[in-house]
Amino acid sequence: MLLKNKDSASARSPLYLSLLLATGTTVAVLGSNGVYASQQLLSEVDTHTAEALSYDSFNQWLADFRRYAANQGISEATLNSALGGLRYRERVIELDRHQPEFVRPIWQYLDTAVSSTRINNGREKLAAHRDTARQMQQRYGVPAEIIVSIWGIESNYGSNFGDFSTLEALATLAYDGRRRDFARGELLAALRIIDQGDIAAEQMKGSWAGAMGHTQFIPSSFEAYAVDGDNDGRRDIWGSIPDVMASTANYLAKAGWQAGQPWGVEVELPASFDYSQTQRRSSNEWAAQGVRAVNGELPAFDSAAVIVPAGANGPAFLVGPNFRAILRYNNATSYALAVATLADAIAGREGIVHSWPRDEAPLTRADVRTLQQRLNSAGYSVGTADGIMGPNTRQGLRAFQRDQGLTPDGFATQSLLERLR
Repeated sequence: MLLKNKDSASARSPLYLSLLLATGTTVAVLGSNGVYASQQLLSEVDTHTAEALSYDSFNQWLADFRRYAANQGISEATLNSALGGLRYRERVIELDRHQPEFVRPIWQYLDTAVSSTRINNGREKLAAHRDTARQMQQRYGVPAEIIVSIWGIESNYGSNFGDFSTLEALATLAYDGRRRDFARGELLAALRIIDQGDIAAEQMKGSWAGAMGHTQFIPSSFEAYAVDGDNDGRRDIWGSIPDVMASTANYLAKAGWQAGQPWGVEVELPASFDYSQTQRRSSNEWAAQGVRAVNGELPAFDSAAVIVPAGANGPAFLVGPNFRAILRYNNATSYALAVATLADAIAGREGIVHSWPRDEAPLTRADVRTLQQRLNSAGYSVGTADGIMGPNTRQGLRAFQRDQGLTPDGFATQSLLERLR
């Protein structure tokens, strides 16, 4: 699986969350709406050509890849339909190399991801496909509103899953992208999907990063998790809503979704709470520290974490195994919280109660790099200064905050950057 810098904990779905995120686990992600794929699925990719050889042209590279794909068992008919006339897409490379200067604060992301329009549209979609959603809930144990919520976050209920040719996007990235070996393996997986008859080459559409259809699966994830929900003999995440819902639910089920449990709950933390705690504990253990649900009781979790996505001045949440299952779909806290709270809203449950610290000016990527450099210089080793707030950076920042007598919540602010001067 593709591993990004170990200090990166998230990317943004809004997956463009980019070609890119990976954790130090056995998963990888492609694209802002991209979906994780197991390392085992990528192990067959022959990596010798992408780095060892150079090509005078895209067409030369494509001819070499075609020979490679044929040797891997792809039929001549599929090679002709899928690779014949394939174009290099400059726009794909522009998007691949674009790094936005500002990273949106989580509250701005949620404002868009869980807007009133998306909530209302989600309720309409659930009503229109209630029987199918309930069927998948019964089969996989994933609530109907979670299935619909992921659909809404990933592709705005199918209205925006991209119009790039997946084959052209992946071929371009495999030839000239930043993660050529990974894209090359995904391109081969895309050819297998076509070869198996799930979709015609010209209908395989998605994002610039190779994430496909309503569910925004990359091809290797499609191979692992896509399901024929309507029993027509094809796994069609582009046109069949039963297939879309079954595939989404199957993914979460295989990611460890526990039927009957909530994703988590908003909590109140005691004034004495130790924000440096990153380990998981049972709900009873958290309760013994004074953690209380904002409304009702704490869920009965055997293994849960307290998260404060915007630091001690923002909302806090106790999250369990199902939140972690959502993170397997896209490893960004903002994404998982968007899915969780959109699902709550679609089902008519209350949203987040506490306010976000909206007066905090966001740090630019350059600011984060400077923060990392200064933490390193001060002896708080956070690794490479890459401009991404990952777990190593947060750990170093918490240590600095503790030494300064501040609340060690690991939330980077302009004031902390100034204090590090």
